[in-house]
Amino acid sequence: MCALIVAFAALSRLPEARAFCGFYVGKADASLINHASQVVVTHLEDKTVISLMNDYQGEPSEFALVVPVPAVLQKGQVHVGDRELFQKLEAYSAPRLVEYHDPDPCEIMRPMASLAMRSFAAGSAAPAPMPEASSLGVTIEAQYTVGEYDIVILSAKESAGLETWLIQSGYKIPFGAQRALEPYIRQDMKFFVAKVNLGEHQRTGLTYLRPLQFAFESPKFMLPIRLGMINAQGPQDLIVYMLTRDGRVETTNYRTVKLPTGMDIPEYVRSDFPGFYKAMFDEQVKRNEMRAVLTEYVWNMGWCDPCAGPPLSSDELKQLGVFWLDGDAPSTSPSPMNYFRRPGPMMGGGGSMPVMLTRLHVRYSADTFPEDLVFQETQDQENFQARYVLRDEWTGSPDACSAAKNYLDDLPHRHALEAQSLADLTGWSLDAVMKKAGFGASAMPKPWWQNMWKTSE
Repeated sequence: MCALIVAFAALSRLPEARAFCGFYVGKADASLINHASQVVVTHLEDKTVISLMNDYQGEPSEFALVVPVPAVLQKGQVHVGDRELFQKLEAYSAPRLVEYHDPDPCEIMRPMASLAMRSFAAGSAAPAPMPEASSLGVTIEAQYTVGEYDIVILSAKESAGLETWLIQSGYKIPFGAQRALEPYIRQDMKFFVAKVNLGEHQRTGLTYLRPLQFAFESPKFMLPIRLGMINAQGPQDLIVYMLTRDGRVETTNYRTVKLPTGMDIPEYVRSDFPGFYKAMFDEQVKRNEMRAVLTEYVWNMGWCDPCAGPPLSSDELKQLGVFWLDGDAPSTSPSPMNYFRRPGPMMGGGGSMPVMLTRLHVRYSADTFPEDLVFQETQDQENFQARYVLRDEWTGSPDACSAAKNYLDDLPHRHALEAQSLADLTGWSLDAVMKKAGFGASAMPKPWWQNMWKTSE
């Protein structure tokens, strides 16, 4: 299950390709290219709530989303969510730039660091008549409307019949859909088809489609990403926010790698932190041959240090499916209707709460990620954030005291180390980094062996 967002405005500047876990099917000759995906997965034991938000490129009068699901979802298990919660979760867990000010070296006192956080982005038409499903081996398991979405839950005996049903229903199927659907049919998974009715959408008064949420029970803790490669152009990016009770989440069928963090980098990066982060992420993907899931953030949702954005409240977490905040998780399964009940009162006190956030970022292609993502929750509660440090220099006189002279004499060496760190993180040329940072070539430390032997080499 993965993401869905449709933005009808601001499509003039298209972002880079992003991931998608189902695939879009457009009416008639509509051409759809998905390029942004964020997914929130709330998981405890065999209970999972998945919130999907995607973006697309194209202007079809209608389109639908096809996502494999592990069971037939009843109407109470599907909900229309709030886009602002994704924005808050993104801001809270965003990679961040932290700025410290060097203290006056002449003052004998514990340095007082001041932090400045900078986060990285950033009238209904009548439904078309359905073709006869049974003759194609397709069963309509459920059919209902939630908000601006007309939803059909399908099961199928073979992929060709499902593909034929979708085509006869008026949808243009991406090339290769039949082959991509087959593994899910063999696993006896169902197919969630959420068709957007633009007339109903207009009644909401919104310029975007709201996220969809699913609540279900299944022993499978996974995200199906293979369908998203059907109508993808190039590698895909997917950000998954995992909300669990006990610890960090990792993938079991791919390597999960933490991003480099905590490095001092030159001050000029302040003016283009997004550009730096993109280059750094690209480099880490390259070094891992696009075969690893990268961890960007792990933290208890009750607090943060430093914060790029405020933590989500108890009520907001409940809206994302964190159903256990009213007490211990029930020993028996709650009714699907209760997954999306009205949030209760806020938790008091502050500090930690029984919710861990793991932010995973994966860039993948059909060749490098041939299997769907399978997850496990660990007992690891160690905090982690993709965090990079600027150090503002003290600007006093070298004559102020002996410590001041030592401090200023050491700055060229520090500059060289910062430049080297930046070059290593991003793959940028060290000479280019030194030049842009305004560091002279003399700042670079000489190799330790250079003066060991008296040779011309």
